[in-house]
Amino acid sequence: MHPPQVRARARELRANGYNIRAVARALSLPYNTVWHWCVDRPERAVVGTAKRCFRCSPEVGYPTDPAAYPYLLGLYLGDGHLAIAGKAPVLRIACTAAYPRLIDLCEQAMLVVLAAKVQRIPKRGCVSVESSGVHWPCLLPQHGPGKKHERPIVLADWQRALVAARPGDFARGLFHSDGCRVTNRVTMRGRGYVYPRYLFSNESADIMGLCQWALGLLGVAWRMNRPNSLSVARREAVTVLDRHVGPKS
Repeated sequence: MHPPQVRARARELRANGYNIRAVARALSLPYNTVWHWCVDRPERAVVGTAKRCFRCSPEVGYPTDPAAYPYLLGLYLGDGHLAIAGKAPVLRIACTAAYPRLIDLCEQAMLVVLAAKVQRIPKRGCVSVESSGVHWPCLLPQHGPGKKHERPIVLADWQRALVAARPGDFARGLFHSDGCRVTNRVTMRGRGYVYPRYLFSNESADIMGLCQWALGLLGVAWRMNRPNSLSVARREAVTVLDRHVGPKS
């Protein structure tokens, strides 16, 4: 059985205009396999997302993708919302419209982790990347009424284990949502200095604590430059984050 990320990549290429034969050639897969994934799509007939939920189905790898889940969790904690009213829960992540690659990465992570279909809803200044699925609450138990900074945000034991195994991917999701890489300019004793640094801002003390924990696992030095803002400015620390996060695009 091919991993879900391979299926997601095949569908991404198909959506970008590649024909079935070209997708099969690019991924070194049989033509019939790609046609089955991109045209037939039998999983659409499955009720809900039960057969793709790694928390509920023993047939699914745990997690579906070791890197995509921590990244998606970071995006969700930063700019995400899980609405559970209506026919099925809907995961919504607001991505700044100025960063098309970030929107692509968000959509790809959703597809790899659980989604059978993802929608992009243009809004003022951003794009809401959305996916409905009965089993999103299984994978994002931090959902609840009200704003995140007004309620406790605590990872389940299984989530902590997944993040501890891939803290760089989790940090990338957090910084891609509520963070940035900027060029800092200072003048000391009449001499100008220019250096890069990372900033992460969040009103939730719990989410800020999770960011600090992940940075600690990576060996990244940080400091709080404001009560709701974290700064990473030491050269060696920025170098580490450049490997795991990088600037938005």
